[in-house]
Amino acid sequence: KMGQQTVRFQNPPGVAGSACVVGKKEGEGPLRHTFDFVNNDTTFGEKTWEKAESLMMRDAFTRAADKAGIPLSAVETVFAGDLLNQCIGATFGLRPLERPFLGIYGACSNMAEGLLMAAMHIDGGFASCAAAVTSSHFCSAERQYRLPLEYGGQRPPTAQWTVTGAGSVVLSEHAQGVFVTHGTIGKIVDAGINDANHMGAAMAPAAYDTISRFLEDNKETPTDYDLILTGDLGGLGANLLRELFAKNGVTLGKHYTDCGVLIFDPETQKEVQSGGSGCGCSAAVLCGHILDSMRRGNWNRVLFCGTGALLSPVSTAQGESIPAICHAVRLCTTKEG
Repeated sequence: KMGQQTVRFQNPPGVAGSACVVGKKEGEGPLRHTFDFVNNDTTFGEKTWEKAESLMMRDAFTRAADKAGIPLSAVETVFAGDLLNQCIGATFGLRPLERPFLGIYGACSNMAEGLLMAAMHIDGGFASCAAAVTSSHFCSAERQYRLPLEYGGQRPPTAQWTVTGAGSVVLSEHAQGVFVTHGTIGKIVDAGINDANHMGAAMAPAAYDTISRFLEDNKETPTDYDLILTGDLGGLGANLLRELFAKNGVTLGKHYTDCGVLIFDPETQKEVQSGGSGCGCSAAVLCGHILDSMRRGNWNRVLFCGTGALLSPVSTAQGESIPAICHAVRLCTTKEG
């Protein structure tokens, strides 16, 4: 334990394999060549969007295990969740695989939360191999959280586009290359935002709280990292986070970016407004672009910070504000971190 909220793993698990699958719009963005599979059919051949999301999650998990050279039967615990009520994307998607399952809900922070819990599971000696899996789908999320697509409602400039995608990371105590060395469990932070089309503003204070705590607990500054990555505040939320740090004399500068900013091109994909969001956003960016770049030696130390808005359709309808969470995970190409 380091400081108030941060842990350092005594035997950091390594990333044995990672994979991501996405939909058509994501495949048209700037990271198109980093995804394992792009499907131009948003239903993925299924009858409903929810079934499509389940299929994406199962596909990402099986691809990650296959790339790791690990049979599914050797993955001792799967940490998975999504944005759908009762996390049916994860439960229905993974049920045919018959693996020990722990459902999680951190909204768009799911990938960071899953990584953190899987790493704790392995470092604690409760498993030698565990996986983190998550997903989101534009159509299923819009139907649940906002309005039916058929309504054709106007999207304000602050809105973000829920990514259709899924990602999975398989961790192993024996894997080499990229390691999970530290993590910070975030606190629930409520900035009083109650607009479901203003997620970046709701989540930025939570990101600030967790990143500040991580750096303080480890006695570090942003310049100690090749990259600090949030997922996903979008363009507006990322700017707010920079402003929050600037007020305390800290400049994030070139060391910081956001998954919601990276996954789409705002010039050619203007309908995405403030950028990407959804569990699948940070999962797809991390499991493709980020981890591949680390394996190639482009980055050695990355602080991955998953951000999530902990709202529900009921809480929004009742006028509740939107509480948020952020979990941080340090990824390094050496076990020492």
